[in-house]
Amino acid sequence: MTNVSDTILIAEDDPVYRSFIRQAIAESDLCGLNVEEATDGGAAVRLAKQLRAKFVVLDLQMPVLSGVEAARQIWSFEPRTSILFWSNFADESYVRGLARIVPTEASYGYLLKSSFSSRLRGALEGVFLDGQCIIDREIRGIQARAEKWNETLSNAEYDMLVDISLGLTDLAIAGRHGLSTRGVQSRLQKLYTKLGVNIPETGGGDAIFNPRSRAVCVAVLRGIINAELIGRLRQQEAAGAEP
Repeated sequence: MTNVSDTILIAEDDPVYRSFIRQAIAESDLCGLNVEEATDGGAAVRLAKQLRAKFVVLDLQMPVLSGVEAARQIWSFEPRTSILFWSNFADESYVRGLARIVPTEASYGYLLKSSFSSRLRGALEGVFLDGQCIIDREIRGIQARAEKWNETLSNAEYDMLVDISLGLTDLAIAGRHGLSTRGVQSRLQKLYTKLGVNIPETGGGDAIFNPRSRAVCVAVLRGIINAELIGRLRQQEAAGAEP
């Protein structure tokens, strides 16, 4: 009889994808393990804890809790849980979010939903059985770019970007991070430079666009932030939680 701790939990709100993952598991060396399903992030956290699931396939975009937040909570009570993240998106916002929460004890993977079933089987076996970190090639490109200081944002600059995407004033940002307003403006200038947000002026010396709005626009177009991230942070703010 299979031990409940040998459970693979599939957390995915789309039944077609859940079936696809189940089939890949059935055709892999993990076929003897118990498989359970969750259809939203909140249920994923509850079931992972209840079943003591060692292995989780986790969609990054789900109702109730995002995959990043669900993973953070799962790892908070069991940092050795192996998680294969599964997404339609290769946005830098997800890569950054995961980089901040992955425990040193955990093996994990990040696979795009466009992957063939053979690729999914290989990732399942690599992460869950061999303890490897299996990262999609496109995601590795984002990670490599993030390691080059002059091509990406520091964590402090990224936090500034998130703050202005929420519409916060310099004073509110200063209070949130324990900075002076001058310190906030200095970080914003570095952010604008990194994003290539130049501020052309009219003949009278007046800027023709708002650098905050342009920075958010550029970041969205580059996949550095996305609507899901901004929406989730706005919900947290409405609930009185710190983003």
